[in-house]
Amino acid sequence: MMEIRRVLYFVVILSLIMTSLIPNNANGDVINGKTQRMIYKANKEGPYLGLVIPNLFEMNPLLHHPSFQPTNLTIDFAGRRFRFGTIYEEKVILVMTGLAMLNAGVTTQLLLSLFNIKGVLHYGIAGNANPSLNIGDVTIPEYWSHTALWNWQRYGDGPENELALEGNGDYTREIGHLRFANYTTNNVVSDNLLNRVWYQPEEIFEIDGTPEQRQHAFWVPVDSNYFELSKKLEGMELEKCINSTTCLSDTPIVRRVSRGTSGSIFLDNSAYRSFLHDKFHVSPVDMESAAVALICHQQKVPFITFRSLSDLAGGGSAQSNEAEIFAPLAANNSVAVVVGFVEILASLNSKSSS
Repeated sequence: MMEIRRVLYFVVILSLIMTSLIPNNANGDVINGKTQRMIYKANKEGPYLGLVIPNLFEMNPLLHHPSFQPTNLTIDFAGRRFRFGTIYEEKVILVMTGLAMLNAGVTTQLLLSLFNIKGVLHYGIAGNANPSLNIGDVTIPEYWSHTALWNWQRYGDGPENELALEGNGDYTREIGHLRFANYTTNNVVSDNLLNRVWYQPEEIFEIDGTPEQRQHAFWVPVDSNYFELSKKLEGMELEKCINSTTCLSDTPIVRRVSRGTSGSIFLDNSAYRSFLHDKFHVSPVDMESAAVALICHQQKVPFITFRSLSDLAGGGSAQSNEAEIFAPLAANNSVAVVVGFVEILASLNSKSSS
């Protein structure tokens, strides 16, 4: 696998050199010569850990963390800014994705295509679907799914009816469905014109697979070695206070959990939160992590995600829907944990090189 990645790395470098010969077109330079040279020089100093971050609100605490030592190298490309530095002497590249699945997927693919990356660490805040967890806790899921890819069944059909294009292998009823009639406000189960949506796996095309030959994935595992190493972070106590007067009742900790899920939907609905938890046994719910997971999975790059809970999605307790109040604390806690994980990796690398 490493040999495949080395070959791909040299292919990318060759393509960057070739594109320098392409003249401007209506869309501007594909990639200018200065940027190519900067990328080439940066990759000679690699490999790097790639830290993929949803927005500046979550990135800024890391930029100001004492463990992060920036270099004088920053590369801007395709609307993204790649910041170089070290954390505990581990070489890192920081990049902000922007909101939701598309931005996260595009940014992660750019990171892996342009740079010599040995692993991806994704972190940020998330809503909470698991009422047994607390605001401020940092979750480390073993699996991620995208639960906003649906086949919306026509009215009048039921679970026994084949979905449109199911016979072609495009869609499936294996994962399950959401029936809208189950969520009437008068507690009477009746019919509903919206009928059902059936959850679908993503089509994926793995780096070592046959081009254009699709596979499917719903639950995407994080790197098993990274997940095992994250045991060392479990129980780590984190910040509980915004200031001297605003504190959480429980001290947040790090928790490894079974599953998390993502979709390009801001979830602030308790009924759907409960459905996701009961149906799929998920804890964090966010808008980016599954995209990062799917890209890394297809590209065979180790990855893991750390998501700090900012609220119980949709409300449900005295402190459950305080995202605006506790989001800064959650962001700081996610940074503390990802820095702690990098320190673990740095320590292992130091031992292996001594």
